[in-house]
Amino acid sequence: MKLIASTLVALWCLMPVSIAPLRAADRPNILWITNEDMSPNLGCYGDQTARSPNIDALARSAVRYTRAFSAAPVCSPSRATLITGVCANSLGNPHLRCEFLLPEGFEGYAGYLRKAGYYTTNNVKTDYNLKDEARYVREWWNECSEKAHWRNRAPSQPFMAVFNIMDTHQSRTSAWPEEQFEREIASQLAPGERTDPATVMVPPFYPDTPSSRKAMARYYDCIAVMDHKVGAILRELEADGLADDTIVFYYSDHGMGMPRGKRLLYDSGMHVPLLIHFPEKWERFARGAPGSTVDRLVSFVDFAPTLLSLAGIPIPEHFQGSAFLGEAAKTPRKYVFGARDRVDEAFDTARSVRDARWLYIRNYRPHLSWGSPESYSDTSPFRVELLAEAAAGRLGKGPTAWLAPTRPLEELYDTQADPYQLKNLAGDPAHRAVLKRMRTTLHDWLIEIRDASFVSEEEVMHHTGGSSPYTWVRKGDDYPLERILKIAGMVGDPGAAADQRRSLTDANSIVRYWAAVGVSANKKAARDSRKELLPLLNDSSAAVRVEAAGALLATNDAKAAAEILVHEILGSDLNAALHAARILELAGEPARPYLAELRPRWTMAKSHWQKSYLEYYISMALGALIAHFDPTFAQY
Repeated sequence: MKLIASTLVALWCLMPVSIAPLRAADRPNILWITNEDMSPNLGCYGDQTARSPNIDALARSAVRYTRAFSAAPVCSPSRATLITGVCANSLGNPHLRCEFLLPEGFEGYAGYLRKAGYYTTNNVKTDYNLKDEARYVREWWNECSEKAHWRNRAPSQPFMAVFNIMDTHQSRTSAWPEEQFEREIASQLAPGERTDPATVMVPPFYPDTPSSRKAMARYYDCIAVMDHKVGAILRELEADGLADDTIVFYYSDHGMGMPRGKRLLYDSGMHVPLLIHFPEKWERFARGAPGSTVDRLVSFVDFAPTLLSLAGIPIPEHFQGSAFLGEAAKTPRKYVFGARDRVDEAFDTARSVRDARWLYIRNYRPHLSWGSPESYSDTSPFRVELLAEAAAGRLGKGPTAWLAPTRPLEELYDTQADPYQLKNLAGDPAHRAVLKRMRTTLHDWLIEIRDASFVSEEEVMHHTGGSSPYTWVRKGDDYPLERILKIAGMVGDPGAAADQRRSLTDANSIVRYWAAVGVSANKKAARDSRKELLPLLNDSSAAVRVEAAGALLATNDAKAAAEILVHEILGSDLNAALHAARILELAGEPARPYLAELRPRWTMAKSHWQKSYLEYYISMALGALIAHFDPTFAQY
């Protein structure tokens, strides 16, 4: 019966829906204005450095949310969650620009709105982390381009319009060369609008230096340019006579695109501004008066059901969030969750849970630094300087702990007493009960959503062929999540070496994979596990072969291990090639004999990157590796 029901739902979702034409008077227009890579650094959020008059004016007539959070600290998984109403790590696409299909019957919120008669328009970014994304875009959006606009709809047709503003993106705030920033961003500001570095507030996770102040001033200049564009869109809405019929959302896609912001699970990477303006006609949906604040927790996974609720459209059962506005609004949530996985060439697995006060982070690869090498981020002179100062021991401890070579298994922060999350309380006996509660809450969530991302991308591809990981992990016995979480939770625990060694021969390849990760994180365990690791160099799973080789790089078998990694890099499996390239990049010296073989592979990846983001990331890892041995090598 469940199979019949799910089939009928899928068929309904695929069928054209016959409906009477809607008029804008029947349902609200909805306008989303989003910008990239920005924390709540706005005047309306109390930031005295920010120059954001247009957004501040919107805040005076809107409801300002103080506890809105992205689902991931980087763009594509956060946008995958927004568009689908399902957490990216549950869909199985939390890695930056990985490509897997949605399950049958799933679609983006724009698809549901379009079927209900809305004119759906997106200007312009998608970045949904989906295979065959162009097809989804055609199905969901009436328009998706740099010229997409509500003005092209039929007369009186309600619209859902998204405008994405790029000016605060990491590229602008920290990655572009200074000349490019001045030409393309700063030139849009009048001389009196530029930020004086002497006036900025330097976050306490940076040293208060001229470089820090200059970097923050550039960030605030980007915000000022973005604010101009928000104002222009709102003036267009007013000029078209639509302001009285339109609910306006303004938010950013995750935290600031600066070191220790974007890509990390602290509030600096996850906390976002959110303003929602309700015209008088639709003010019954508001949760506060104009100019008021709302302190309820809101997650990006709640946005899709909230849109459908405001539009009077039934909310699909598979949505994992809860509507916080409209007729279908639910009671406030108690927790919001976050996930960090591979970002560009930097592999990681970390999860977080936050309530109104406490933030808990579980690091499943604690042997890796939060500040691990990232070729794109490392184009920022400010980040490079921070890393160099930390390596030289000139930054001390405490506020700059995120630059340490390793990190704790668990992190716990009192965000009220410690708003920048500088003091880890996970080891404090006084907070043991809170730690246990947050740890249990996170574990239960991973099981509830069936987190599909405790498995390597090459393994997922092997099992799904690029179809839906969400579907695969919900059938059969290939993905024993409780067992996987148990062995993954041992990584970084020195007392777990014996269990990890035994698990290297487990029948399940994902368990073997995490056992190899754990052994690789402990050089003594790797040496003691040589007998079990060597056969894994010929394992049926590419992920297991690569991790076993990585573990053996710390033993007398480093040559055989390096040869396996080079073989995978030169092979046709791009996911395995990236995985192996990253391990060799971080290992460094064992790769020296193979540079002549790896240079042509870097050249090929560099020339093919527009065909596949995986090739782009392979070029990043190999380029950094080659540059380690050849200071004259220029990757970019």
